[in-house]
Amino acid sequence: MSASKAIARIALFAALIVVLGMVTIPLPGGVPITAQTLGVMLAGTVLGPRRGPLAVLLVLVLAALGLPVLAGGRGGLGVFVGPTAGYLLGWIAGVIVIGVISRSARVSWWRTAVGVVVGGIVVVYLFGIPVQALVLGMDPGAAAVSTLVFLPGDLLKAVAVTVLTLALKRAYPPAFDDSLRLEPATHDARSAA
Repeated sequence: MSASKAIARIALFAALIVVLGMVTIPLPGGVPITAQTLGVMLAGTVLGPRRGPLAVLLVLVLAALGLPVLAGGRGGLGVFVGPTAGYLLGWIAGVIVIGVISRSARVSWWRTAVGVVVGGIVVVYLFGIPVQALVLGMDPGAAAVSTLVFLPGDLLKAVAVTVLTLALKRAYPPAFDDSLRLEPATHDARSAA
């Protein structure tokens, strides 16, 4: 895959993450239910552990610059010190774990499902819950219990990502191409004539 195609795929998944952030249900406690994590999970399964984090980082850089790219149209540096800050950082680690597990061998339903649950739920929660507790002045146990409201939706997203990943793998296998071949710009004088 050429560098320009790789960049286009990263940008496409960043855009997907942003668009899915428009689907949001606000909750007390400052952490909304959102479809944005579905895009993060897909970035891990499709782009893998090298390019997936770049798509997430692109979204986070755009948010830091003040663009309204996060759930509910949020952006700006304030989101990185709010109750969702740990979850946002967890996306980076989570997408790497998803990519490593789901892409460690041939794409399969069980490897994809395990990768998405471990990386997209467990790892993200491990980053998010302590920061949420710290920012809101909560006991970490109480913050963990309050997070249980997200678990059914996140498990449904994991199922959806597994199904979508397998369907995409069957329909368009080149989407999973991790190779990066820089094609030399050879210029043959005879072909230019």
